[in-house]
Amino acid sequence: MCMIHQWISKGLIVLALSMVFASAAGAARLPYVYTDWQHFTVKDGLPNDHVFAVEADETKVWVGTENGLACIDKRTGKVKSWTEAEGLPWRVVSALDMNPKTGELWVGLFGGGLARFSGGRVDHWHQLNSGLVNDVVYGVAVENDNVWVATTAGASRFNTVTGEWTIYTEKNAPMEEIWNYGVCQSDGKVFLSVWGSGILEFDIKTENWKDYLDPDGEMEIDLYRDDGIVHVITTGVSHVDDVLWVSSYFGMCRYDGRYWRGYYAHETGLPSDFGNAVKGRSADEGWYATDKGVGVVTDFSTDTWITYTMDPNTHEGVAVVTRNKEVLETVRSPRGIPHNYALWVEIDGDDVWVGTSKGLARGKGAGYYPGLKERPLHAPAAQKVVQTGTSK
Repeated sequence: MCMIHQWISKGLIVLALSMVFASAAGAARLPYVYTDWQHFTVKDGLPNDHVFAVEADETKVWVGTENGLACIDKRTGKVKSWTEAEGLPWRVVSALDMNPKTGELWVGLFGGGLARFSGGRVDHWHQLNSGLVNDVVYGVAVENDNVWVATTAGASRFNTVTGEWTIYTEKNAPMEEIWNYGVCQSDGKVFLSVWGSGILEFDIKTENWKDYLDPDGEMEIDLYRDDGIVHVITTGVSHVDDVLWVSSYFGMCRYDGRYWRGYYAHETGLPSDFGNAVKGRSADEGWYATDKGVGVVTDFSTDTWITYTMDPNTHEGVAVVTRNKEVLETVRSPRGIPHNYALWVEIDGDDVWVGTSKGLARGKGAGYYPGLKERPLHAPAAQKVVQTGTSK
């Protein structure tokens, strides 16, 4: 027993010394920071710099803009665009999703309904020729043989095999309001983010609904901490690894099936409480697109964040790493996101794509690792996080 105690004591001493030496050398357990950013704008072939949606596959990245659709070849960097002049049924592309089995691209049109790009052919559905509940489309999600469409007047489900349409509104779904902002699907469930109705969960097998609301019923404030969704006006939803990531206009949140965690700018790495969209990478990592930059939960258990913004004075990229609001490092790069009004985030393997009101950015993830690992600090710890957002 004495020898065991000696081994344990020696091990603790070695561990303590290694931690001291690591600290002295400027190392710490830190997340991966994106510093290599590539920009795409109208100068590179985009039909418009206002980017609403991004959808990536193995070789291509599809981009929905205010004036058309673009496709970026990831191998060559070449951009091809479609506007109404090239056969696009409507000008504004607000949502995108790819059918992984067929390669069909489903396109949500803001005021023009729904389109399908497949083998050079474009099919178009709208209120006058289909069961689409409204032509103002905010979100699209492919679920097996079905395509779900989130619109300003409810949600529609289109069965691509039978041609059957199903409409969901306050009459047959728990929608207090019918303005649907976003939709996603995973693990046998479809999730809708709805203005005034929080998050709605649809069980594909049973076709039963479940709603997630703020239990305190207060619209002005989050009265009780972590009791549910921070606000019922939700703008985005992402479900990955049994975790629900939610964005709203009044803060963000995460739900693991048992516990809620609310996020606000004054206490985390969020650059703003005004969320436009969210994309979960894993149960521990979620990306929030806001009106003042991108806030990333990089490690949930330690509350470690990265805030990505563009310095409006120098146009450099700024990444601030925080843990429990304490700044661990500030990293500047020649480029970052093109603008601080971020509208979309797409995870593409180790890379990320960020759509903004002034162009699209690709964060190249060479050497990316999830969570935290021991590495040298990029820069000494700086002052508290500085809001560097600019107006839209």
